[in-house]
Amino acid sequence: MEEGIQYRKIIHIDMDAFYASVEQMDNPDLKGKPLAVGGSEVRGVVSAASYEARKFGVRSAMSGLQAKRNCPDLIFVKPRFDRYKEISRKIRKIFFEYTDLVEPLSLDEAYLDVTVNKKNNPSASLIAQEIRKRIFEEVGLTASAGISINKFVAKVASDYNKPNGQKTVNPKEVEAFLEKLDIKKFYGIGKVTAEKMYQLGVFTGYDLKQKPLEFLEKHFSNSGLYYYQICRGIHNSQVKPNRTIKSVGAERTFFENLSSEVFLEEKIISIANELEKRLQKSKIAGKTITLKLKYSDFTLQTRSKTLPYYISDKSLLIDVAKELLYQERLKDSVRLLGLSLHNLNNQESKKAEEPKQKSISIQLQFDFKGY
Repeated sequence: MEEGIQYRKIIHIDMDAFYASVEQMDNPDLKGKPLAVGGSEVRGVVSAASYEARKFGVRSAMSGLQAKRNCPDLIFVKPRFDRYKEISRKIRKIFFEYTDLVEPLSLDEAYLDVTVNKKNNPSASLIAQEIRKRIFEEVGLTASAGISINKFVAKVASDYNKPNGQKTVNPKEVEAFLEKLDIKKFYGIGKVTAEKMYQLGVFTGYDLKQKPLEFLEKHFSNSGLYYYQICRGIHNSQVKPNRTIKSVGAERTFFENLSSEVFLEEKIISIANELEKRLQKSKIAGKTITLKLKYSDFTLQTRSKTLPYYISDKSLLIDVAKELLYQERLKDSVRLLGLSLHNLNNQESKKAEEPKQKSISIQLQFDFKGY
């Protein structure tokens, strides 16, 4: 990185196997055992897996049936989201004792900007260490942390010494750290994109760095600039305490596959009821309704319709969802049905995103003593 540049200090805190760890904490009989939250050995999808289960290849989003095949001794428990939210609130309360610049990504992870912090501590590494210690002592769970100059590098670093560890990447270490990293470890590069990069001879951050911007834009369109920047440690997105909700949804996985639209209509009604409750709680309405179908072979299909006005009432949600259901014939029997609302009215006051620029720059921030 450039000499004389003043960088931000960003911490990414990520709870270790959060849902599973909460279940093991609340039920000591589950400690040390392979555990899956959600799903079952017959139906459903795993929401989270304990580290004991991960040793057998059990992962989130895996079918319960496959998880049980991988780990015959796997224990399934039903998710308790109210309990997870309760624990998450306690953890965030700790975060806010250090900085008001906290950006939650989910119940179990968040970014913190501690460039200037309430403890007047110049060391982001020591702050992260203290936060992790307090989470363990006050909540009873372990967390991992990544510390660096921006959200991207901090996010990547938090996964480096999991579980119950932390990794600091100082400004001078950023490019060397990213150059050695397998491309699939880059946040924002999924399995499909990683495979495409492998085919193009890009296996590490160093390989990605050798590709000119024109090459990346040719093969990855609008994402090309993003890839060009992140392999150089450039990511100027600030920690945003009030993240705008972009969609609200609800879905159901069925005990038995459904092959008739008539049966799916009944499920749409119950899903719409749940979605309406979530919309009312958030005081949000939207224009774009999306119906999600997961078939018996696990292929996904979405069907969407955008209205000229905002809706949140379940009767309107049901009407549009049914219209989408009959838009075309089912490809196969359905194991999961979801309904979501996008293009929300909470985005009207949001400032328009700045146009993407091809000039590369590092945003200057505050002077400080180190990491």
